[in-house]
Amino acid sequence: MKPLSIETRNAVLQTMAKLVEQERNEIILTNQEDLADYDGSDLAMEERLKVDDKKVDEMILSLNQLASQEDPVGVERFHFTHDNGIKVVNKTAAFGTILIIYESRPDVTIEAGGIAFKSGNKILLKGGKESLKSNLKIVSLWHKALEENGVSKDWVEYLNYNRTETQAFLEKPTQKVDLIVPRGGEKLIEFVKAHATCPVIVSGRGNNFVYVHEDADTDLALKVILNAKTAKISACNALDKVLISSKLPNFEGFTAMLIEALVESKVEVIVDKSLENFENTKTLQNEDIWYEEFLDYKIVIGTIDSQEHAIDKINKYCGGHSAAIITRNDEIAQQFMESIDAAAVYQNASTRFTDGGQFGLGGELAISTDKLHQRGPIGLQHLVTNKWYVYGEGQIR
Repeated sequence: MKPLSIETRNAVLQTMAKLVEQERNEIILTNQEDLADYDGSDLAMEERLKVDDKKVDEMILSLNQLASQEDPVGVERFHFTHDNGIKVVNKTAAFGTILIIYESRPDVTIEAGGIAFKSGNKILLKGGKESLKSNLKIVSLWHKALEENGVSKDWVEYLNYNRTETQAFLEKPTQKVDLIVPRGGEKLIEFVKAHATCPVIVSGRGNNFVYVHEDADTDLALKVILNAKTAKISACNALDKVLISSKLPNFEGFTAMLIEALVESKVEVIVDKSLENFENTKTLQNEDIWYEEFLDYKIVIGTIDSQEHAIDKINKYCGGHSAAIITRNDEIAQQFMESIDAAAVYQNASTRFTDGGQFGLGGELAISTDKLHQRGPIGLQHLVTNKWYVYGEGQIR
């Protein structure tokens, strides 16, 4: 498809923001139909499915922020003039067509679609059946925004496929697909990886850790852990595991206080055998639970005898997403952060900040736990590839 100018792309995004505001009530009412049809079997999915006024405000904000940002396409990254006079320039370029496969979140139809579109890409959207009505309503607004600006509706396409049809498309696409981004749980990601025949950016698996070091401010630790665990259980940046240094002063008092606070927040607390005497807990029966991402009101707490062992355990079990250390010792914190193999590492802050908007990117297409081509939140400036432009006057080699 012929590239769209930055002025046209911005105009579409601004029009889309206005349409979303105009259709706010219809979007929410349509989403309520999806919610009524959902069986409620997965609390995290139901939370992601819901669209309310706050979610609509976030959709509009995302679109307006995208429209105000610089064009990520055509940015010069490198230039070189050869001895023979050839000029070599490397610039950012759109991927082409991006397929986004996601579960339950209608706001992805706005945010991820908007980021990919602003980056000059054609968008293929494949949402889950549980959010079909909401997604189709939002896609109809995309089409209206495109048409009002003289742009083909083909730039944003919704794939209303079942699982079998989706698998067939992944294995043998009926149109060119340059990049696939799955957003959802591990089963979705594995399904896409198993069947896709083009590059896939793996995103979204959390299983995030907090390590409470012996020099921790325990009031701060309590505040950070409660926020990271309970603020939004459906988010991939939520907390699942806590390691507490056995050398922490008032270890038992802090641990008891932490467990009590979590239980009051309706969190199921699972502990290793070193903590089995604490009340209102369950003792873990299988070490494999350290690998699990919960997306639920559930947490595992264990003790650890050294920072070295904490680093080893986190690197073994975490999802490569986020990990935090709570300590007053900046040198220890830096050692921890440099040693942890994760996309985002923290000192004395909640893992809930691993988010494109919170990191100043103006939103995200996904949060990648891969190391190629971008790690962590994938923002507007990351959703491009590159292209070499070579200018000569008849030079031969």
